Amino acid sequence: MTTASAPRLVDVFERGLDAPICLTWELTYACNLSCVHCLSSSGRRNPRELTTRQCRAVIDELARMQVFYVNIGGGEPTVRPDFWELVDHATASRVGVKFSTNGVRITPAAARRLAASDYVDVQVSLDGATAAVNDAVRGAGSFELATRAMQNLRTAGFENFKISVVMTRHNIPQLDAFAALADRYHAQLRLTRLRPAGRGAAVWHELRPLPGQQRDLYDWLVRHGEKVLTGDSFFHLAAYGEPLPGLGLCGAGRVVCLIDPVGDVYACPFAIHDSFRAGNVLTDGGFGTLWRTSELFSSLRVPQTGGACSSCPHHDTCRGGCMAAKFFTGLPLDGPDPECVRGLGEAGLRESDPRPVPSQDHSHRTAPPRPRPVPVRILSGPPTTPVSACQQHPLAGFDPGRTP
Repeated sequence: MTTASAPRLVDVFERGLDAPICLTWELTYACNLSCVHCLSSSGRRNPRELTTRQCRAVIDELARMQVFYVNIGGGEPTVRPDFWELVDHATASRVGVKFSTNGVRITPAAARRLAASDYVDVQVSLDGATAAVNDAVRGAGSFELATRAMQNLRTAGFENFKISVVMTRHNIPQLDAFAALADRYHAQLRLTRLRPAGRGAAVWHELRPLPGQQRDLYDWLVRHGEKVLTGDSFFHLAAYGEPLPGLGLCGAGRVVCLIDPVGDVYACPFAIHDSFRAGNVLTDGGFGTLWRTSELFSSLRVPQTGGACSSCPHHDTCRGGCMAAKFFTGLPLDGPDPECVRGLGEAGLRESDPRPVPSQDHSHRTAPPRPRPVPVRILSGPPTTPVSACQQHPLAGFDPGRTP
């Protein structure tokens, strides 16, 4: 007697789920930094960003849909005056929260509060294991800002918070040093891929890892992968040999998506562009309706044939790589990844000009267009609460001395 084999998880996920496993939510585009590779070109607050009441309503809908957790980002989400209120509302609704921060508001008091919660995780962004490497990308003083936050979390007893690193040609030689930092602070290392989106489109060719470094990264992940999170960022490296841990599938519109500060919903957290916009939670029936009925999401949930990559012996594990990386480098979505380790995307890169331009730019007006240090300036003074709907300053309503 024979029994049918259980479907592979990747085949189930390819057709989409009733609710996203992880929803990325950019609460604000306000940010005190001007990182040169920022996916959302953050800096200035959008005056139309969702109100506290609207955000609470979105959280209520996510709870009804049984979304496992929401990954809150920005911009710098902690500069929203209602940040802690929204976190508390989510956790009270049994929606787990993971938020990404540059550390600006992770004071000792905030760290103790976070350590006491069972439903909150923290990712501290750090793109160099030394100040020289990190600050060239994230801004002068940002290394000190991040390590101070990590020390506060460690002192408070917050175990296994995440150190989130975007891999570049300048920090791949520091992989062992990043691992040592994670050990020092009792944290877990999370590595992600540099995408040519947002401001990153302007510096991608300069910062993306060199081919030999891609191999170094793959070999390092094979040796250390059980201790490192990758968020399925590197499944395009599978052609080097054995698949890396993770789903190995573009989850856009299938198991992940993004809500931006004004309520627009995008299929991919790495592709904030009109081409991947499904609708808006305020005007198109709410998030659940968009997730279930969006034409864009439906088109992404049709099993893909593989296109130009279908004959590649590694297609089953690589699956053509990252949709966002292909889109923003002007390559066809059914073709090879621009960083295909077999070199199959190189010819397309040479020919793909002009490339799509990011739909939005919230950068500080004085932000440098090239990767060089950007001073970190935290303003002082009385808070501005409530924040005026026409206030665009990145730190509107933010009091650096206020503890949660």
